[in-house]
Amino acid sequence: GMGCFQTRGSCHSEKQEGDISRDNIEYMFGIVGIPVTEIAIAAQAAGIKYVGMRNEQAVSIYLVFLVFFLTFLALIVIGGSSDRNQETMGAFQEFPQVEAGRLYNKLSVRPSSLEVIPAVIEKAVRTSMYGRPGSCYIDIPGDFVNLQVNKSSVKYVECCLPPPITMAEHSAVSKAASVIALSKQPLLIIGKGAAYSHAENNIRKLVDLCGLPFLPTPMAKGVVPDNHPNCVAAARSTALLHADVIILLGARLNWILHFGLPPRYQQDVKVIQIDICAEELGNNVRPAATLLGDINAVTKQLLEEFNKRSWKYPSNSEWWKRLREKIKNNEERSKELALQKSLPMNYYTVFHHIREMIPKDCILVSEGANTMDIGRTMLPNLYPRQRLDAGTFGTMGVGLGFAIAAAMVAKDRTPGKQVVCIEGDSAFGFSGMEVETICRYNLPILIIVVNNNGIYTGLDADSWEEMLKFGDPATCVPPVSLLPNAHYEKIMSAFGGKGYFVKTPEELQNALKASVADRQTPSLINVMINPQSERKKQEFPWLTRSNL
Repeated sequence: GMGCFQTRGSCHSEKQEGDISRDNIEYMFGIVGIPVTEIAIAAQAAGIKYVGMRNEQAVSIYLVFLVFFLTFLALIVIGGSSDRNQETMGAFQEFPQVEAGRLYNKLSVRPSSLEVIPAVIEKAVRTSMYGRPGSCYIDIPGDFVNLQVNKSSVKYVECCLPPPITMAEHSAVSKAASVIALSKQPLLIIGKGAAYSHAENNIRKLVDLCGLPFLPTPMAKGVVPDNHPNCVAAARSTALLHADVIILLGARLNWILHFGLPPRYQQDVKVIQIDICAEELGNNVRPAATLLGDINAVTKQLLEEFNKRSWKYPSNSEWWKRLREKIKNNEERSKELALQKSLPMNYYTVFHHIREMIPKDCILVSEGANTMDIGRTMLPNLYPRQRLDAGTFGTMGVGLGFAIAAAMVAKDRTPGKQVVCIEGDSAFGFSGMEVETICRYNLPILIIVVNNNGIYTGLDADSWEEMLKFGDPATCVPPVSLLPNAHYEKIMSAFGGKGYFVKTPEELQNALKASVADRQTPSLINVMINPQSERKKQEFPWLTRSNL
């Protein structure tokens, strides 16, 4: 079994000595089993909400959501291990968990005794949220669970202070402002680090003050609203390819941004990097300026610098003209595809109707290949930290874990807010049984499965039948094909939620209307689309690879 704690920031309220909530732990997600069942029971007794999952992969996915959605989060994974006196004997599930955890966590530790557990928890909380956020792993030997200790010998420690806010050197801020002011074709790229640091107000001011075109990375959508006139997401490839100065606000030059290298960028593009993580500065491209610090604080420094210089990028430049033209062309092509009347529907038609009917302030969760990529361009985000997808790792199976974590927090903090989880049929298969978890806790989640009978593309029912004439499906059916017309909505209705199977725009509209109106019952809409439907043709041949 495994548990993921989520704690909220620093606590300064008076807590009773020995209260597990002294670190403000609010939620625990996990799957119980020997030897950790008692830990979940004790957590509930201490007032922590325990959410029992079906798939251990999905348990840890909550961590990513929670660190992103709320400020100053500590994320702690607690794993049960074999009893200490059975080490090296071949105990049940014996495994070097602490060593394995070091690869994936900022801290991986096994407390040496019961007495030091509070100090270890405090260190994990602090490590998790100081600097670039990340998870920490704490290994609990099985014999600790029911062990007793004299309360007076327990080493209690105060909860840590909120993370310190660091600022960039003044000379670096001044240099960055000079490079921007000399740019002919600037581009601001807003990353999820900006969303995490709650920098939306200062970034919006910077965009407006300097008149900069901006591009959000997938999970930074909404930091500045997607409908802001300076958003150039619909001309993404053109913006990246022709920019002469790029300002990275908490975004990494990893595969999502094509490493900052040609042929996707100019050979001599000047990059200004703003990041909380020193090790990130200079990755793949030698920057023209590096600003190490908290995104919100550094953006404020840049604002002050530009207020002094009173520089604004002209809105009538050739660069703006080129970008607006590209945006117009791309939007027209998307609209043309969205309004196609032929059945089965294509991706663009489906997303057009979803966009029209879901609440503007809902939390959007998305995963899949085409489903995630097209959904990102078609579904706007107007608010920060309200879009989650497969992210940097591109990991499938994250969607329902994200959705459940989002719904738990929304239920407690913003009652009435809906979570809309849009899945490819392949992606849904990874964690589909979490639908039972959703129904068990009666969470306000609408799942939309965009079903093309396969991974990337599939076969229609007739083609499938034809294929089977050639022999065993294991030898003759394409590896990307899934069973045609799979009724995923019946998984939802099996557990008491509402399921809809839709094939036409009218059926989709009716199902969306009913699901959005009924906030009490979880719903799943299984939308059948053309198995050969794909993204609109790309401008550059090398874009056929994932264009996150």
